[in-house]
Amino acid sequence: MNAKTSTGKMGVTSLALFSLCAVIVVDTLTASASIGVSAVGWWLLTFVVFVIPYGLITSELSTSYPGDGGIYDWVKQAFGYKWAVRTTWFYWINVGLWMPAVYIMFAGMFAELFMPDLSIAWQIAICILLTWLTVWLCNISVDIGVWVTHVGAVLKVIIISVLGFGGFFYAVKHGVANEFSFSAMLPSLDTGAAFLPALVFNLMGFELAATMTKEMKDVRDMPKAIFLAAGITAFLYLFGTIGILMAMPVENIGLVAGITDTLKILFGNGAAGQFMVSVIGIMALLSFIGNMVTWTMGASRAAAEAASEGELPAVVGKMSEKHNTPVGANNITGMVSTVVILAYAVFAQNSDELFWSVFAFSSCIFLLPYLFMFPSYLKLRIADKDHERPFRVPGGLKTQWVLSVVCFLVIVQAVILFIFPDLLSLSVDWTYSAPVFIGVILTVAVGEYLLVQASNRKRLALQPQMN
Repeated sequence: MNAKTSTGKMGVTSLALFSLCAVIVVDTLTASASIGVSAVGWWLLTFVVFVIPYGLITSELSTSYPGDGGIYDWVKQAFGYKWAVRTTWFYWINVGLWMPAVYIMFAGMFAELFMPDLSIAWQIAICILLTWLTVWLCNISVDIGVWVTHVGAVLKVIIISVLGFGGFFYAVKHGVANEFSFSAMLPSLDTGAAFLPALVFNLMGFELAATMTKEMKDVRDMPKAIFLAAGITAFLYLFGTIGILMAMPVENIGLVAGITDTLKILFGNGAAGQFMVSVIGIMALLSFIGNMVTWTMGASRAAAEAASEGELPAVVGKMSEKHNTPVGANNITGMVSTVVILAYAVFAQNSDELFWSVFAFSSCIFLLPYLFMFPSYLKLRIADKDHERPFRVPGGLKTQWVLSVVCFLVIVQAVILFIFPDLLSLSVDWTYSAPVFIGVILTVAVGEYLLVQASNRKRLALQPQMN
């Protein structure tokens, strides 16, 4: 594929908005605030140690190896189709596993804002309805899907800006709710260590725009778009987290109700305050939909491309004749989300517990492809060194080793802490960890089964040629 395409529509701004909508997740901002004031130090450390290397590596891969498969294409190029199948399976199926967590948050916030007595059963019904709304939006048109992601990105910027500025204004008037001394802001494992992997999760997804190469004006715009989005993301996450902590004591921050509780503190209980809480709350709810549309669009395209190569079942690769959208992958995502929502609803006692269990499980699956992506970058740099690279990460091979290994280890620690959040205190709560761990093992097992099926299809396809 040429670096330039004449049919694409997405330029730097459009790509940056797509990336912003993919990466910024308002629904887990409360998880980062739950770390406490030391979250400020953790955010800054993560940006420097992880986000900058990750952005550089993604920029080189996306401009050097463009294609709708994105991360799937890169892993396949480096390590062959077997690792590519595993990558695409995790990258795609995690959306169906993560969607329940996002819409559980939506239903919990909706209840908090408008219907405080809404039962868990009705909240589950809302989750399922939103799942299929997302699938429908992704099925009907790429243009509508991109438009939704743009609106979602703008809404996220507004919401986090309100939380940030509101927190500062509240602190000026009433004093800060938590101690913001220099020592308190330094990275610490004393409080909220269980939520540290959420920081890494919150920053993943800059490579998703690489699945939209056919829609781009020029794939060489990717580095500009990635670093524009990364800079805005870094500022907004830090700003929003500080805003929440300025207004609300860390021990009072709830995972589901944290945003609405903060808004109520910022705007007060008067009629005007309640109106503003409702307006910003509705924006947050709409941003959740935008987030899931973005990820479903990107991940389903990668899965459909893998299916077209015979590396996932044919039904995954079914495309809409009218809209040229991956309806097969989208519909299966909806089915998986529905099943997970119903399964977890049976066990969870409250929305916070339900949200975090589903979120931790899906996040582990979501992070697994990155364990293949960073080694793929290194392998391609070594084995395919003469390939044209419109953007090249500065530094020699030793620098590339350091960047790749650091990114790889950051992902490893996040996966481990999602499954065993108490590991840093040398204990394991198996009532929480066992279901998450078993879910991860089962998902990996299904992927291995699909890999065996793909290998059999490839072998059968080769037999006539050999005869």
